[in-house]
Amino acid sequence: MKIQLRFFASVREKLGASEELIDLPDAVKTVGDVRALLIARGGIWAEVLAEGRALRMAYNLQMTNADTAIVDGAEVAFFPPVTGG
Repeated sequence: MKIQLRFFASVREKLGASEELIDLPDAVKTVGDVRALLIARGGIWAEVLAEGRALRMAYNLQMTNADTAIVDGAEVAFFPPVTGG
């Protein structure tokens, strides 16, 4: 299964990437699994996407949580919480 990853704001800046097309292993079934797969890359990926960090996720342009199931061709995005003022 292939999905499109998108990274925004400080997540994009720290990772040095705004998007990536990724071919997922069969075991990856949810948005949380995608996050765990990226964390397993280690280094800056583990730091920026670590569990417990304030991080928002979207699935096909809709805010979501880690339990959301993914399908081939989907888009998963990661970004920091937004504040205004």
